[in-house]
Amino acid sequence: MGALIGGIIAAVIGLIFLVKWFALFVKGLMAAVPFFLFIGGLIAIAAGISDIKDRLEEKREKAKEKKEEGKKEEEKKEG
Repeated sequence: MGALIGGIIAAVIGLIFLVKWFALFVKGLMAAVPFFLFIGGLIAIAAGISDIKDRLEEKREKAKEKKEEGKKEEEKKEG
């Protein structure tokens, strides 16, 4: 019950300050949004590069497995 009352009080105070300092809130958003877009873009680039590396590694492993299977089949034919 205390968390509910505390949450209501925090929301009301936050709304009052938001209305009172709306210009500062907008300036804060103007500073924060580009920063978070930049950071989000860097994270997306890193994730994309990691995904590409994983796909290349999978292709290498599959090629290695096929090569090993080919060698085993040749050995069976010769043996």
